[in-house]
Amino acid sequence: MIIMPKDDQVPGPQDYVDHLNLIPHPEGGFYKETYRGNDTVELASFEGPRNVCTGIYYLLQHGHFSAFHRIKSDEMWHFYDGTDLSVYVIYPDALLRVIKLGRNIKEGEVLQAVVPAGCWFASRVEQEEGFALAGCTVAPGFDFQDFEMAGRKALVKEYPQHKTLITQLTRA
Repeated sequence: MIIMPKDDQVPGPQDYVDHLNLIPHPEGGFYKETYRGNDTVELASFEGPRNVCTGIYYLLQHGHFSAFHRIKSDEMWHFYDGTDLSVYVIYPDALLRVIKLGRNIKEGEVLQAVVPAGCWFASRVEQEEGFALAGCTVAPGFDFQDFEMAGRKALVKEYPQHKTLITQLTRA
């Protein structure tokens, strides 16, 4: 039996921040690491060993954004609650893909999606007063040593066809 909460019991973004102990993320939004596998791997494309897998909660609200960045691992996004989240992915060949992470599958939203290693990506909540609670699973596991925040000028120079979006989703 599923018990639906009353409207005043529906969690909002601050409820998630408080109850999940989320903290500000350097790229924007809030997060908390929830899993870091004990096993490690050593791969030629990484400096030193990496945990096999890591996972986080990630929350973003309308009016804020996750700035363009890239990591050396695949990152799988999982939608949990709130409104849809737009994840913008720029592939090395300049292809731009917009992933709509959300529960409205009839409108093309997906519950899970993968951002391939090495792609630049950013995200934002388009719906006014909306928020999205998601999870991210990274394999090999996330390490800030493998994280690169985009510089606006350099990214625009590399992908001038996406200048407007890059300007919106980077910090000077």
